[in-house]
Amino acid sequence: QVQLVESGGGLVQAGGSLRLSCVASGRTFTTNAMGWFRQAPGKEREFVASISWNGGNTYYADSVKGRFTISRDNAKNTVYLQMNSLKPEDTAVYYCAKSGRMLATALTTAYDDLGQGTQVTVSS
Repeated sequence: QVQLVESGGGLVQAGGSLRLSCVASGRTFTTNAMGWFRQAPGKEREFVASISWNGGNTYYADSVKGRFTISRDNAKNTVYLQMNSLKPEDTAVYYCAKSGRMLATALTTAYDDLGQGTQVTVSS
C-alpha cells in the first residue's frame, strides 16, 4: 500500500495561485497513474486531474482545464497540482490518489489509495 501525504493548501484570493504537492511513501507508485480529486462542503468528491505513470499524458476536468496543471517527479515520489486563476468555486478539500492503471483516467473506480487531503479556500 502507498501512503500519500498532500500539502500546499491554504487561503488565497480569487485570481491567485497555489501549488499542491503529494508525496508517496511505502510501495512505489512510479508505474501508476496518479490523480487529484476534490470535495466541496455538501458535494460529492469529483475528479480534477490525472497524469500517466511517466507523465506522458494528462487528463483534466472541464472545470479546471487551462487553469490547472498536473505534473510528477518520480525521482522524488511526488505529484504536483499547479492551480492558477483560482475561483471561489475551486474551494474544496483536495485529495491525491493512486490509480491501479498506468494511463491517466478520470474513472473514479480506477483509484485505490487516497491521501488525507489538504484544504484550499478561495475568497472572492
